[in-house]
Amino acid sequence: MNKDLLQQENLPVEDVTVEDSAFEAPEVVMLEKADDSIEKNVRLMSPWRMVVRRFFRSKLSVIGLVMLVSLFLFCWVGPLFYTKWDSSIPDNTPSLVYTTVEVEFEDGGEKQTMITVTEKLNPESLLKVPSKDHVLGTDGDGRDILIRLMDGGQISLTISFLAVFVITLLGVIFGGIAGYFGGAVDNVIMRICDILMCLPGFPILLIVGSLIDSWGIPLQYKIYFLMGFLTLISWSGTARLVRGQILSLREQEYMVAAEAMGYSTARKIFKHLIPNVLPQLIVSMTLSLGSMILYEASLSYLGMGAPPEYAAWGTMINAATNADILQNYFNVWGPPGICIIIAVLGFNFVGDGLRDALDPKGRR
Repeated sequence: MNKDLLQQENLPVEDVTVEDSAFEAPEVVMLEKADDSIEKNVRLMSPWRMVVRRFFRSKLSVIGLVMLVSLFLFCWVGPLFYTKWDSSIPDNTPSLVYTTVEVEFEDGGEKQTMITVTEKLNPESLLKVPSKDHVLGTDGDGRDILIRLMDGGQISLTISFLAVFVITLLGVIFGGIAGYFGGAVDNVIMRICDILMCLPGFPILLIVGSLIDSWGIPLQYKIYFLMGFLTLISWSGTARLVRGQILSLREQEYMVAAEAMGYSTARKIFKHLIPNVLPQLIVSMTLSLGSMILYEASLSYLGMGAPPEYAAWGTMINAATNADILQNYFNVWGPPGICIIIAVLGFNFVGDGLRDALDPKGRR
């Protein structure tokens, strides 16, 4: 205890024997209490929690996420409630009507008859105005458009996700090997990437599509072969991204420590290097999904995708090649076009939001 305080209370100092540890100065107690309150009020945020917080602060990111969630619920949950029609089976209404005109004329004194047959879409098979049975009407073959829109979304989104997953996997493998080993291995892989990046993707897909037709592969699997070939020539961009990140990460202190501890090459690449490249890969995958959906829609529109009975969004838009449908039946080709726009914008908005949220220099 402070001797000055004892003297102020008129108490003899020698009569009081107290251990020093039994008393603490008032200012010290106040500081400790203040530290306790600070620890109680301040919570440390993990890096991933900060990323999520920054992501949801962006309005465009939230809008894109809502668009994608709504689209997925529409495509996968919607058919559970709208099961009245099968997208691949048309009704009994004929899709085409034929008009026959007979014209009689004389040729060399003999009467001749010329018969002209005109082919036209049957208005009864194309329901322009939605009805109770067909919410969005029917197409030229009398198939319900709403259920085809749901089934087509499943095909388009599934193909796009599979293509992006394979592209990312190949890019991580080849980019990780090139960035870690360097030297001749890096030169060989990067030269292969240069060659692949010089190839015109869409014209080559048209040529491959013609080859697939000559092989006799069923039409419903043709789009899968085309998108599979597209993945084989599209991983070079991801490989370059991974290589550049690993070149800057492999000289870090934790990699030197992993080398000193005798870790295997595969463990150092996939356990320590790839996780640090993961944020950039997530952004790249998100932005690539929109491009893959456009690729699939373009191929299907050109008649190289799924056949009409297996609906895909691009196949449904292909109906707009008929001038009558293009001018008078927006309900046939408009909804799949809107779904493609929503999907591409949604993935781009989410990709931009993730890029800003994962930026370590971003505002916290």
